Amino acid sequence: MTDTPVDISAIIVDCADPERLAAFWSRLLGRPVAGRTGPYVWLARGGGPLVGFQRTAGPKTGKNRVHLDLASSDPVAERRRIEALGGRYLEEYAEGGFLVMADPEGNEFCVIPRGPVGLDGDGRAHYLDGRGASGPA
Repeated sequence: MTDTPVDISAIIVDCADPERLAAFWSRLLGRPVAGRTGPYVWLARGGGPLVGFQRTAGPKTGKNRVHLDLASSDPVAERRRIEALGGRYLEEYAEGGFLVMADPEGNEFCVIPRGPVGLDGDGRAHYLDGRGASGPA
């Protein structure tokens, strides 16, 4: 018998308004909306997993248990772009040293620099405080 590894086929985001959220993520990721099926709105696959938005009852409550890390050559500039698209910065996570943002429905995600992100002994990143991606000096 052969073991078959599994792959991540799709990332599905539960949301109240899949059209609105798909439009935000479409602009953020540069992936056009590719289709709609029932309660789902799908983005074009691009270079990664399929991304879909599923209409669900009830609002988001609490912190996400899974989140995306988006790599950028300039996380600070990316923060401004995300805010212009309707996302927001989450100050409550600043102590960890990561740039944590939320989409229009409050789903958290991080913007990290391309390449390695160094962490100190407490698991904090330092790419936003001038100490670079390699961690504390």
